[in-house]
Amino acid sequence: MKIDLISEHADPLAVVGGVDSGGQNVYVAKLAIALAARGHTVVVHTRRCHPTRPAAVRLAPRVTVSYVPAGPAAPVSKDELPPYMPEFTERLADRWARRRPDIVHGHFWMSGQAALQAAEGIPVVQTFHALGTVKRRWQGNADTSPAHRIETEREIGRLADAVVATCGDEVEELRAMGVPERRIAVVPCGVDLDMFRPDGPVAPRTDGPMVLSLGRLVPRKGVDTVIAALRQLPDAELVIAGGRIDDEEAVRMRELAAGYGIGDRVHVIGSVPREHVPALMRAADALVTVPWYEPFGMVPVEAMACGVPVVASAVGGHLDTVAGCGLLVPPRRPRALARALRDILDNPDRRRALGAAGARRARERYGWPRIAEQTEAVYTQVIDGRLCRLAALGG
Repeated sequence: MKIDLISEHADPLAVVGGVDSGGQNVYVAKLAIALAARGHTVVVHTRRCHPTRPAAVRLAPRVTVSYVPAGPAAPVSKDELPPYMPEFTERLADRWARRRPDIVHGHFWMSGQAALQAAEGIPVVQTFHALGTVKRRWQGNADTSPAHRIETEREIGRLADAVVATCGDEVEELRAMGVPERRIAVVPCGVDLDMFRPDGPVAPRTDGPMVLSLGRLVPRKGVDTVIAALRQLPDAELVIAGGRIDDEEAVRMRELAAGYGIGDRVHVIGSVPREHVPALMRAADALVTVPWYEPFGMVPVEAMACGVPVVASAVGGHLDTVAGCGLLVPPRRPRALARALRDILDNPDRRRALGAAGARRARERYGWPRIAEQTEAVYTQVIDGRLCRLAALGG
């Protein structure tokens, strides 16, 4: 199959950890590589945001990242990209007139819109990664998404040949948007099981209990809840990895910790090179991730694969991945989070059991070869003209 993935703002070659650079970048890169390993030829189209970047870069055998000129060749926040998307769409249409793929897979709402407008009869599969309705519900007036995002997502859901949801919670949101159930397939995100595993190097750490929070530093990730919970864990230290140490949110976290009188136990270390993340995870007694909402959440699955117990908010994809092999707590509840962390930190046997259960689930359900096989099955159904049936979660 000739497969084209569209990821307008999430360059699979970008350094992960910035405000607009996170799980989607990793997802697109790993899915492309895993699909190519199954014999397909994959092109990832993403917006050119660096003036010296070549027009195309080889990511892996049979995988090319193709940079689409659209707007300035400079970083632009994803919420400010809509004015440049007509040019992005025109460039895609020109490319597909010369080289027609067998199927197109849009990632994020603007990619889906561009894919559908440029496809000219090419089948289109869509993965939203995050839905505007959910973002607006949780962020309210702080949501900076363009005003037309929600209605555009509804239109994409109605027009795409199939919509891939990454968790069961997203299925319910898609149904409420009017997406026909028969065209929704559930395929979770994956984890690199060669990279994230229980054995391997361990990063240096202190002798006391260590809690790790890792991911983009944006308010919705709920890191302030973790800091508030740490007040009730007087012997524990918190390492916050992600973003830049001088980012507004990083400064806010340090100031919050200092205001609570626990600044000496909260360490904001900024972005960690991806190859060093598994060692950092293995150094932790627990990984905590308590966003207000989470479309899937790749970080907890990566920690699970490393055999590290996870405490997560009971939202979105966590309800599928962490439930039953980690601890779930309500978002924005520091006391509930502190109780869950204390349960893990004070009980070595409990810690080992949860870690082993998480590693087992990650191996059984979330390896990228398995995710690529399930995604390929969706493509095949679409190309063959068969409507998708709702897939069993992790099946």
